[in-house]
Amino acid sequence: MPFWLHRNDLLPKALLLAAAVGAAAALPIAASEPRAVTPRGPLLAYEQALVRLFDETAASVAYITTEQLRATGFFTAAVAQGAGSGFVWDAAGHVVTNYHVVLGARRVFVRLDSADAIEARVVGASPEYDLAVVKLDKVPRGLRPIPLGSSSDLRIGQAVYAIGNPYGLQRTLTQGIVSALDRELPTTDFREVAGVIQTDAAINPGNSGGPLLDSAGRLIGVNTAIRSASGSSAGVGFAIPVDLVNRIVPVLIARGRAPLPGIGITPVRPDLVARAGISGVVIARVGAGTPAAQAGLRPFDQRTVEIGDVIVAVNGRRVETLSTFVAELDRVGVDNTTELTVERDGKQRRVRLKVIDLRA
Repeated sequence: MPFWLHRNDLLPKALLLAAAVGAAAALPIAASEPRAVTPRGPLLAYEQALVRLFDETAASVAYITTEQLRATGFFTAAVAQGAGSGFVWDAAGHVVTNYHVVLGARRVFVRLDSADAIEARVVGASPEYDLAVVKLDKVPRGLRPIPLGSSSDLRIGQAVYAIGNPYGLQRTLTQGIVSALDRELPTTDFREVAGVIQTDAAINPGNSGGPLLDSAGRLIGVNTAIRSASGSSAGVGFAIPVDLVNRIVPVLIARGRAPLPGIGITPVRPDLVARAGISGVVIARVGAGTPAAQAGLRPFDQRTVEIGDVIVAVNGRRVETLSTFVAELDRVGVDNTTELTVERDGKQRRVRLKVIDLRA
């Protein structure tokens, strides 16, 4: 092949290479300094509101850790730690949380604004309402009690916010709406908390005992449970309504326990009543000198196998199970008078009696 043909064949490639090198030389050299920040305008109005809500409320939210003794063998024990949330109730150093957060705790520690954990002691607890109050051993300066709202005027769809410590991540803010109202939350001994708030705000392990807030930054509920197969947030969380909290917490501080409303009866187990196809509360025993005895309520007779009186309504509100009966007595309140509708031998009658504190 002639030499000049070989050179002509390479010429286009050489020209392309030269052009590429020239273009690269024309590009600006990479800057050795950080780029300038692009300025932005002010936060949107709703963003400003959320920032303000967090800034004004976060200092009232507590991170609670506990120590428990658990046996690991015949002669040894190990210290296990639990964690949850809470909030400052008053300037005296009372902090509210869930009962299940401090259940079985040997020691309780509360962390607020400072990095130091303050030891606290449980001064009141109520498993029936899943509420507990701890008292700080040392009350720091500038303690900020959380602002209280009301749960009686909540509306489905209104915005709510949760601040807590999910998975130990302190002071995490999540938002959602009131998804439903007047839910019932089972606690202990066939008891249920009535009027519970359902929300889709993300609530995870560690949020228990923390505050649920309205858009004004007021406490409207205490986050207490989630409904999830995996145990993590699934869009269904529950909070104890603040009106109930505001009624129970002062009693826990004053007496260390909440009242247990009752009328002086021992009911037949609900599963046995349901198996018998009976709707209502069947009375197993009536305590001597109790309001139930004074009203002439008749229990189940084991000798004749007669059912006796079945409580079917409280103040005209239908009672189908023991849990709904207990919830209605709680609604009435200790030392107040209520009207029961009882059924015997297919006939109904009404009796009036006083609700008492079974723990008094």
